[in-house]
Amino acid sequence: MNMFKGSIPAVITPFEGNKVDYEALSKVLNYLIISGSHGLVPCGTTGESPTLSHEEHKKIIEETIRIADKRIPVIAGTGSNNTLEAIEYTKHAESVGADAALVVTPYYNKPTQSGLFEHFKKISEKTKIPIIIYNIPGRSIVDMSIETMIKLSKIDNIIGVKDATNDLFRPVLTRKKMQKDFCYLSGEDGTALAYLAQGGHGCISVTANVAPKLCSEMHTAWQEGNISKAQDINLKLSSLHNALFIESSPGPVKYAAFLLGLCKATTRLPLSEINEDTKKEVESNLRELELL
Repeated sequence: MNMFKGSIPAVITPFEGNKVDYEALSKVLNYLIISGSHGLVPCGTTGESPTLSHEEHKKIIEETIRIADKRIPVIAGTGSNNTLEAIEYTKHAESVGADAALVVTPYYNKPTQSGLFEHFKKISEKTKIPIIIYNIPGRSIVDMSIETMIKLSKIDNIIGVKDATNDLFRPVLTRKKMQKDFCYLSGEDGTALAYLAQGGHGCISVTANVAPKLCSEMHTAWQEGNISKAQDINLKLSSLHNALFIESSPGPVKYAAFLLGLCKATTRLPLSEINEDTKKEVESNLRELELL
């Protein structure tokens, strides 16, 4: 089974005016790869997937796979609150060579556990690509229960979870009942190291867009058993993690990327420009970490 691990940036989508800036995307991706990232997730929440057109969504995934050029795995964001659309995106990602698909629990519709099960089952039946369940109750208003996840794990190509519940007891409870090797990825930068201690394998990260080297070094230190080094880096990064979530992500992280000269800070409406206090906070944290 393809196990994903380490620091995996949830890649920002750079915009120039109202268009996707593919030149800046290439710059961002190369920066993340040469800084030691262990994987890439295009078209996730951080990539502002809800505001991308179908065409943009597919092209970003194609470009990411092309630029990554098998140097590190690409886990394509292919979720939707419309099952047919999620199937279409997942089949597309598979056809262009993504290593896995990250499929979010359907937001806004509020499906029951049975609806969640059927949604993921239906997608899994239409493709062979490895599927990672993205459980993020804070954004989608539904929380996949451990029981539903165990049931879904019995499907061959459902191989893991991105857990953004911030409930650090959950990975342990899930692992205790899980009958197969499952990939556990944290979706919360602030508790990523604690998640590893609970049996996690890595983190799909916002911070890794702008501190990719530090994030990958923390995960590598953990994998090598150098716990105190991992803890030191985690402590160093803690204020930046905090600053990047003062306002709705990816507003702050895009501003940070702008300060690093990677792309413009532009987000698409309904996300608006972050306020001056947030900008100062982001900048001072980048300076503190000597990233600027």
